Amino acid sequence: MKIKSVIIGLILTSTLACAQDNTPKNEEHTHQVIVSDLSIPWGFTFLPDGEILITEKSGDLIIFKNGKKNKVSGVPEIYLRGQGGLLDVILDPNFKTNHWIYLSYASSNGEGDGGNTTIARAQLQQNSLTNLEVLYKASPNSTKGQHFGSRLAFDAQGLLYFSIGDRGNRDENPQDLSRDGGKIYRIHPDGTIPKDNPFSNTSGAKTAIYSYGHRNPQGMTIHPETGKIWTHEHGPKGGDEINIIEAGKNYGWPVISYGVNYIGTKFTDITEKEGMEQPLHYWDPSIAPSGMAFISSDQYGDWKGNLLIGSLKFQYLDMCTLKDNKVIKEERLLDGLGRVRTVKQGPDGYIYVGIENLGIVKLIKK
Repeated sequence: MKIKSVIIGLILTSTLACAQDNTPKNEEHTHQVIVSDLSIPWGFTFLPDGEILITEKSGDLIIFKNGKKNKVSGVPEIYLRGQGGLLDVILDPNFKTNHWIYLSYASSNGEGDGGNTTIARAQLQQNSLTNLEVLYKASPNSTKGQHFGSRLAFDAQGLLYFSIGDRGNRDENPQDLSRDGGKIYRIHPDGTIPKDNPFSNTSGAKTAIYSYGHRNPQGMTIHPETGKIWTHEHGPKGGDEINIIEAGKNYGWPVISYGVNYIGTKFTDITEKEGMEQPLHYWDPSIAPSGMAFISSDQYGDWKGNLLIGSLKFQYLDMCTLKDNKVIKEERLLDGLGRVRTVKQGPDGYIYVGIENLGIVKLIKK
């Protein structure tokens, strides 16, 4: 019996050791809670008058102003299942004059049972949404609860990018241009398709697709100097990735990967292939990344230029120091506060972080 207990103990110790993240802690910072008592603040953005617009995955859209939270009415019906719910929110580049906001969420509208990722816009008037327009609805619906994506970003030309995960259909969706899922998309703010999208003239392809071969991108941001689209995505067991997105490129999922199945078995024997992009960086063990922002202000001294990525699994904010598009150093910030879901740089130049079962905190460098 003693021998059996020792063996079990060694197995458990080995398993835990394999799952550990050895990223060092950075102690040169503290934080301030700005918005408290939020459950899963999946996305948030700053309004011109200082208010914060927040999505709760459960379906509430919240405006925070002067220390108070108010629900916004007129939110579309949300399909709440697994990782699906009310997801990201951003403002139109011309919000001050047109009042458009953009939402990503899971919806059951359309063909088939279940739901899929939807991109919509609506005008925000006081505490209500009006003139709701669905811009893109992924199809078909699925009852699976995983891999909805879904982040939103505008580039300098005013084009809207969004991500949709493979919806758990690994072997069909990501590599098939005629199917939604496992893609980054690009549209005009009104939902029309740019004529120079890479697959506009490809027979059978969904013409909103900008890149493909993705698993579940839950981070997207614009590089403050190059204007390039940067994303990260969940791998399986190991193989979370950072990618710089280029038009028409194939990012390899699931043909190439640095990860394995959750039970430890392989689903591919290769990590690279001609015609498929290599990640800028990958994590093993996986950190379960969510949210993504560059530090582009002067509020943080020598941290300027660093990339911040939330870790759901290990519950910290990963600060990545970059050199020549390589991650040369990683440090833990806000360690142990909770699952980091969202990261944004505010109009004041400070970094704000959405943390599950806590709220939104302001990152302060000592």
